[in-house]
Amino acid sequence: MKHIALTLSLLLALPALPAAAQDLMTAEEFDAYTRGKTLFYGRNGSAYGAEAYHGNRRVEWSFLDGECRAGEWYQDGELICFVYEDNPDPQCWSFSRGTGGLIARFENDPQTTELYEARDVGEEMLCLGPKVGV
Repeated sequence: MKHIALTLSLLLALPALPAAAQDLMTAEEFDAYTRGKTLFYGRNGSAYGAEAYHGNRRVEWSFLDGECRAGEWYQDGELICFVYEDNPDPQCWSFSRGTGGLIARFENDPQTTELYEARDVGEEMLCLGPKVGV
């Protein structure tokens, strides 16, 4: 009986997995879900950032600090990779659908970042434009 209780407590301590953790989104599914939308992402209960998804796989990312970075995404195997104007190194993520929306896992370092689509983060994606002068 102690073994069952211990096993149950260990299972309950595991992080919740998305409903379809094994079912990563394909590029076509990701594009259909995101195109024309601005999605806000959260991490550990806080606002993390937002990304606007445009046609032709173009994106605009912001950490909700008024600065936006233009980029684009492409498929690399099962991953969706992003490159931005200020960082040409690919940022590759796996996307799946959870009960509340997208779940994104940063695959360059999966221990670092897992984001979830946040419905109401109390923030707005605001791009202030280029900095002029010094």
